[in-house]
Amino acid sequence: MPAQRPLVYFITDGTATDDNFESALSAIVSTVTAAVQMGVSLIQVREKQLSAKNLFDLSAKIVPITRNTDTRLLINDRADIARAAGADGVHLTTRSLPTAVVREKFGADFLIGVSTHSASEIRSAIEGEADFVVFGPVFRMADKGKPTGKEDLEMVCEQFDGFPVLGLGGVEASNFAIVLETKAAGFAAIRALNDIDSMRRIMNSIK
Repeated sequence: MPAQRPLVYFITDGTATDDNFESALSAIVSTVTAAVQMGVSLIQVREKQLSAKNLFDLSAKIVPITRNTDTRLLINDRADIARAAGADGVHLTTRSLPTAVVREKFGADFLIGVSTHSASEIRSAIEGEADFVVFGPVFRMADKGKPTGKEDLEMVCEQFDGFPVLGLGGVEASNFAIVLETKAAGFAAIRALNDIDSMRRIMNSIK
């Protein structure tokens, strides 16, 4: 993963369904294209409502956009679909297969990100040979309960110094700099990066 500047992780917003697939595909492709052009580091296709077939079709449509660029493409939870579509890797959650199992089955070159909420979960991800983790929620979100806060992010970044930890949760154009004041390798966002104008403001601020 390119590390000349903070890693920016764009996560799709999860609104695609099998019923709205054609329009959602067009919107996601447009946003992904803009993200690649702006130099976003990582993209996660996180469309949990899609059938396996439509998730594969969406992923396969995006792969040529990110290929031969500095942007890496991950598919949420479905390592099999990521491999079949030609994506760079998978993003695992607490309900996914263990990181070590995915690493063993898919190999050293398969990019693995993991969602974490505690130091013990980060340690498990590292032991399973993950490439990076996201940690949070850093900021308060209406549906996510108590945030970890900047202090906890600083603590885990210090504890696992040298391993890429990205802040996630309530990150937007007005506060992403707070995440970067820690030793975090970067940040992930859904809402702030699905809006192209907001994405542009963020990317222009960190160049």
